[in-house]
Amino acid sequence: MINLVIGSQWGDEGKGKLVDLLGKNADFAVRFHGGNNAGHTVIVGKKKYPFHLIPSAILNKNVVGVIANGVIVDPAVLIEEIDLVEKGGISLKDKLVISDRCHLIMPYHKALDEAYENARGKNKLGTTKRGIGPTFADKVSYNGIRFYELLNWNSFVEKFEFQATLSKF
Repeated sequence: MINLVIGSQWGDEGKGKLVDLLGKNADFAVRFHGGNNAGHTVIVGKKKYPFHLIPSAILNKNVVGVIANGVIVDPAVLIEEIDLVEKGGISLKDKLVISDRCHLIMPYHKALDEAYENARGKNKLGTTKRGIGPTFADKVSYNGIRFYELLNWNSFVEKFEFQATLSKF
C-alpha cells in the first residue's frame, strides 16, 4: 500500500503531524519540493527535533528519509539538522538519501531575497529572507547550482562566479 501526504495550501496545514503519525508504518518519507522556509517540531521523550529539510518520519526506526531533487537546500541548515538528529542518538547512515540534483541556497540568494523585500517598501510580501524565491528563480532559469556541482570544484567555481556576477545587477 502507498500513502501520500501532499499539501495543497501553502503549508501550515498539519502535514508534518500527519507524516509523523503515518511514518510509524512507512518505509520511506520523501520531501519532494520546497525549502527551509517552514517546518515543524517532533518531540520524542524530552528531546525536540525541529525539522525544516529532513522528513520528520525519519525518526521512526525503519523509515528512510529522502530529500528529492525538487527541494532547495541551505547546506548550513541541513548540516545543523543532521547534527541534531545524530546527537540524539540516531545514525543517519543508510537512513537519509539526498538527491545530488537538489539546488543549493547560496548566501547571495538570501541577500537578494532581503533586497527584493526591502525594495517593495510598504508592499512587502513577508518573506522569510531565507533565499527561497531567488533560489527557485535560478532553478527555473537553469542557472541554479546543484549539489553534484560541488564534486567538480572548478565547475562549481565557474558557475558560482557567473551567478555572483549576475547578482550584482
